[in-house]
Amino acid sequence: MNMIGIIGGVGPFAGLDLASKIFSQTVAQRDQDHLPLAMLSVPSRIDDRTEYLLGQTPNNPAHVVSDLIIRLEQLGATVVGIPCNTMHAPAIFDVLKENLLRQKSAVRVLHMVEEVIVFIQKNHPTIRKVGVLSTTGTWKTGLYYKGLQAKGYSPVALGEVMQQEVHDAIYNEQYGIKARSNPVTARAKEVLMKGLRQLRDKGAEGIILGCTEVPYALTGDMMEGVRLFDANLILARSLIGHSYPDKLRPLA
Repeated sequence: MNMIGIIGGVGPFAGLDLASKIFSQTVAQRDQDHLPLAMLSVPSRIDDRTEYLLGQTPNNPAHVVSDLIIRLEQLGATVVGIPCNTMHAPAIFDVLKENLLRQKSAVRVLHMVEEVIVFIQKNHPTIRKVGVLSTTGTWKTGLYYKGLQAKGYSPVALGEVMQQEVHDAIYNEQYGIKARSNPVTARAKEVLMKGLRQLRDKGAEGIILGCTEVPYALTGDMMEGVRLFDANLILARSLIGHSYPDKLRPLA
């Protein structure tokens, strides 16, 4: 049995969102047709990814997450997804891979950023200018921008002031999505729309929702005339494709 594993708690709603999208992207007519799935969500043990990348905490979240992946593997997981874009920055993801190699793990951990870029290449070949809405940790490391450039894309970046506003729309304890996920506050939505429009006005033909909280505020495939790419949805499809390809629902 191929079991799909999910690392929850990064943030907590993102894990639920990934599981939900796996269900929605699976060809199934009854309960028994759905895929085996296990999620471990231990948010109190996993340090904030952006804080680590910005030097605000010395604790690399790779260590706890790699231990959780081993536990998922012991439960039967053969492929694992981590619904947090920032976790895939080299300073974190490379350490995670080293930990798993040292423990002789055979599980396959999908790289969310790589999966998103492959999806765009395959399904939207005419799009060449791509923007990203993300946390400042992802923005500062150039995680998406370097990957896009390596594949011949022209990345479109937010200005520093707008990027800080977007980051606050995710992290602010009064109105940010991490604090107010259900429902998302009007202020967070307004800021993210402002960021989307800035990227569009800079020429972006498509925009990656490069933080797994952002799709709670920006829904749908198109907005303001720009194609939106939900990284969590793409990761869900990749997890199915790598474990049960015959169960992957065709794109609408």
